[in-house]
Amino acid sequence: MFGNKYSKTLTVVLIIVIIAIVGLLIFFGIDVYRKFYIEQASGEAMGDFQNQIANIVSRPQGNEVNTNTYGPSVDLNTLYQNTTTGDGNNIDDGNAHVTYMGYEMIGTIEIPATDVEYPIIADSDASVNSLNVAIVKLYPATIGLNEVGNTVLVGHNYRNGTFFSNNKRLQLGDEIYITDTTGRRIRYEITRKYETSTGDSTYMNRDTNGKREISLSTCTDDTTRRLIIWAVEAE
Repeated sequence: MFGNKYSKTLTVVLIIVIIAIVGLLIFFGIDVYRKFYIEQASGEAMGDFQNQIANIVSRPQGNEVNTNTYGPSVDLNTLYQNTTTGDGNNIDDGNAHVTYMGYEMIGTIEIPATDVEYPIIADSDASVNSLNVAIVKLYPATIGLNEVGNTVLVGHNYRNGTFFSNNKRLQLGDEIYITDTTGRRIRYEITRKYETSTGDSTYMNRDTNGKREISLSTCTDDTTRRLIIWAVEAE
């Protein structure tokens, strides 16, 4: 009798252990897959974006035309007339246009100290979907990247090295590079780093005294607070 009870108890314990192990394997498997998928997709989007930026920068300025390439009577307005991709994005208006995960990229972010290189997309609601795939420009909605004022960029802390997971390692003076759709690449230096409550948004709407500034926002590792980083355009 006792042997049967012991056997049944052991069986139940083994089943629970097996379920727990399978659950952990699935959890870590999904995390590894997400990291691999995001890194691959974002890398491809970054490459496409940089190629378009290079094309924009290399275009002749004003009325200068290489007649050896295009012929003596070519008109720049005709040569660089607006055309669209299959999804309707304009690709020849002097700005880079890359569609990434269903969103249009508005730029890129690079943080050498933490090996961060990701697309930036705009979503004033910072939806779950957008935060799952890229760095999101949250505020303000009325201006683009690299404009005067404070631009807020938010990213997940998956605690696996992706997105803003390693922002906690950043130090004052570390550099952040933001490239916008015109090809303008601006270097920012970190001037402040602190934690605050999840409901605090006072850092968003601040007076920058006519300077370009950015704020990076992410969760702390325990998700109970926000880690905020301020950076100012380097002179």
